[in-house]
Amino acid sequence: MSDTVFGKIARGEMDADIVYQDDQAVAFRDLNPQAPVHILIIPRKPIATLNDASPEDAALVGHLFLVASKVAEREGVAEQGYRTIINCNAQAGQTVYHLHVHLLAGRALQWPPG
Repeated sequence: MSDTVFGKIARGEMDADIVYQDDQAVAFRDLNPQAPVHILIIPRKPIATLNDASPEDAALVGHLFLVASKVAEREGVAEQGYRTIINCNAQAGQTVYHLHVHLLAGRALQWPPG
């Protein structure tokens, strides 16, 4: 996998507005927010897309969602509600090929999106 901006953030080589980090994941504010709260949760391990996750990555992928829950609580949006999204490949809107979970909150979110 070629290096990405998210890989650089995960390794601490690039600045980001980090709201949470641990040994497996980093969460930071999106530079182009689509909601009042828009945070990206990435694994430190470089995985290009959800399709590239292996059975050995199951705990890591689950951990990303536990981090999302923790971040939503810290941001004060857990009770009112939030959305988590993983885009996989170009037609789904993935633009950075480093697996990431979007956490969106802070306003009523329509379904389907768009």
